[in-house]
Amino acid sequence: MALFTSAPNSLCILRLSAIGDVCHAIAAVQAIQKEWPSTKITWIVGKVEAQLIHDLPNITVIPFDKKLGFKGMKAIWAQLKDQHFDALVHMQLALRASVLTAGIKAKYKVGFNRKRAKEGQWLFTNRKIEDTASTHVLDSFYSFVEYLGVPKSKPVWHIPLSNNDLSFIDLHIPAEKPYVVISPAASKDERNWLTERYAQLADWLNEHDYQVVLCGSPSEREKQLGENIESLTQLPIINLIGKTSLKQLTAILNKAQVVIAPDSGPAHIATTQNTPVVGLYGHSNPKRTGPYNSLSYVVSVYEQHAATQHSKSINELKWSTRVKGDHIMQDISLDMVKTPLKSLLNL
Repeated sequence: MALFTSAPNSLCILRLSAIGDVCHAIAAVQAIQKEWPSTKITWIVGKVEAQLIHDLPNITVIPFDKKLGFKGMKAIWAQLKDQHFDALVHMQLALRASVLTAGIKAKYKVGFNRKRAKEGQWLFTNRKIEDTASTHVLDSFYSFVEYLGVPKSKPVWHIPLSNNDLSFIDLHIPAEKPYVVISPAASKDERNWLTERYAQLADWLNEHDYQVVLCGSPSEREKQLGENIESLTQLPIINLIGKTSLKQLTAILNKAQVVIAPDSGPAHIATTQNTPVVGLYGHSNPKRTGPYNSLSYVVSVYEQHAATQHSKSINELKWSTRVKGDHIMQDISLDMVKTPLKSLLNL
């Protein structure tokens, strides 16, 4: 039975990180807004991720800086001390996030059911969603929406882009040819595809008259990866790694023909922009964390390595089972990545 039979006055959403998961949560939150436009929504989110959602319509965004630890939590509690929410929607399993919820006043605190509630999340909630079956993270977030009383719907996203965000493209990417984005870095280096294959793919795309744009965060390891790819290419590419804000990156992904990326935030930001994604997967289950609307284009060696490492068939493994090793991604060949690109780009 739904928690609410009519629109609640106020909801607090707690999903701090990471960028990809926040993208999934945006669709869920905007589904709530569509059904209950009068409900006041407050979203507590990570400091970096707040750059992406700070101007979502009719949402009060409260950034949380995890580097501040307990001091940062107390600042959030002080900011919300006079508010009492009808429900707190607790979408994060990390213990830090659960401790943060302890100082937020809400009649209902809704979390994952105990089967999925890692790090003791179930101790901090008084209502549990029933979902145990959904594979994809986005679908599990939609289970919160349905539990609240909002009918299931197809995920859609609306992330405002300013003229300044869009004009960044004109300043940095020549307009004479369409472009393809390669966002080469995952959260860990072992989940990246091989540097030389990124370069070979960039040259192949260039030969087919597509500009290639590299995108990524300003971390030193990502910038170094971009420079390494650039040094191995035979034809010029546009390297914007570390040179964009999150909203400028979103604008670039919006106008791209295709995005190529391992399991990473940009793959999911591209999904919010209805841009097709060729996801490169080896360490995590793409049916769980893949680009939601582009799962048919995913290039994955996860299934074979998961079955080998855990000595079970893929159907017997838990939904969150991961594969380990820095050799996994080398099993994705250049031709395997070219195949979905030929279809998407009519090559």
